[in-house]
Amino acid sequence: QVQLVESGGGSVQPGGSLRLSCAASGSVSAINVMGWYRQGPGKERELVSTISSGGRTNYGDSVKGRFTISRDNAKNTVYLQMNSLNPEDTAVYYCKVETQRDAWFRAKDYWGQGTQVTVSS
Repeated sequence: QVQLVESGGGSVQPGGSLRLSCAASGSVSAINVMGWYRQGPGKERELVSTISSGGRTNYGDSVKGRFTISRDNAKNTVYLQMNSLNPEDTAVYYCKVETQRDAWFRAKDYWGQGTQVTVSS
């Protein structure tokens, strides 16, 4: 199994920045894609960004141009640099990893417990 621990959440004013970190432990050799999802008050969980082990990235439309995802494979850690934050970014941010496919061609997802990000004046 893989265990994920997020950090870096907090409160910030509109226009400010935060940097989230997610450190993986356990069966880290099986990790393929790492990413971030978020769930705001009364909203469904949505994709923020993902990054593959080779560095390929994708972003949700609402964060393109403002957020940057990166990872350090040696540390099994994924980061999310969030700039130009606005109140709509307020949410619990969850780290997620996807493992490599097994012999039955199945991948497994693991989720962190989440870290709160609040953007308000």
